Amino acid sequence: MSEVAERGPGRLRRLVDRFDLRAMPYVLVSPYFLLFTVFGLFPLGFTLWVSMHKWRLAGEKEFVGLDNYGFLLTNGNFWNATYNTIGMFVMATLPQLALALLLANALNKRMRGRLLLRMGILLPMVTSVVAVAIVFSQLFSYRYGMINWGLESLGFDRIDWQADRLPSWLAISTMVDWRWTGYNAIIFLAAMQTIPRDLYEAAAIDGASPRRQFWQITIPQLRPVIIFVVFISTMGGLMLFAEPMMFGSGRYDGGAAGNFQTIGLYIVQAFRERNNYGLAAAAAWLLFMLILIIALINYLFTNRIRGNK
Repeated sequence: MSEVAERGPGRLRRLVDRFDLRAMPYVLVSPYFLLFTVFGLFPLGFTLWVSMHKWRLAGEKEFVGLDNYGFLLTNGNFWNATYNTIGMFVMATLPQLALALLLANALNKRMRGRLLLRMGILLPMVTSVVAVAIVFSQLFSYRYGMINWGLESLGFDRIDWQADRLPSWLAISTMVDWRWTGYNAIIFLAAMQTIPRDLYEAAAIDGASPRRQFWQITIPQLRPVIIFVVFISTMGGLMLFAEPMMFGSGRYDGGAAGNFQTIGLYIVQAFRERNNYGLAAAAAWLLFMLILIIALINYLFTNRIRGNK
């Protein structure tokens, strides 16, 4: 009888141990997947369903299949928004990553007040994007902007930053770079601090200059982090919305000629101004597909770099 009584608690203990080893990890991570299903997968699937309808919030809801996608793929305004999105992404991301690398390399050196400088470069990131856009809109104002005042002081003509495509791209890219360069610099700086100092000491003994150490040691060691930052910057650049909207004084059309309308602005314009929820959902799914394509290119590029190591 005592043997049976001892066998019961032992079996229960083994079951608890097995649950702890095999099932508990799934229990611990399940809240994330439950929340992702509710707030991620369901909206994604519902948006796909809506994109196949002629959907008015206060009107008819008619199934139209792929007509919304066909309309967008043959619509000049949507392709104009796509062109603007990719153009501003390239114009903003390349200088941003280069400046972030140089800034991180400078902050990695021994200097006074390094902690304050490192905290200071994060201030633009915590600043409200609306405040940033308003300030930069005033700086790039045609009549009273400080940028045009500086150009006139140097003998150049004033520029209407919203009237032409490239000037508007440059102004919006400047906002994006000012806000996110410090954030990327901190990521690079954290990675730089994990590089063994022995590599730099050995290179210095061999006579390598600081510039050569940067290109021959720092950049190769930062390769995985650079790929990660490029990927994150790509996602953020393709979803650009707040900066061009505030630059255009709250308009969704990207100026009179649509010079700086992004896909994000096009989606909101289709929803709010045209009351076409189905068209907005289809545009959102095309943006999602564009992001997936860029992510796939990034993945293939990453594997190729790893294979060349």
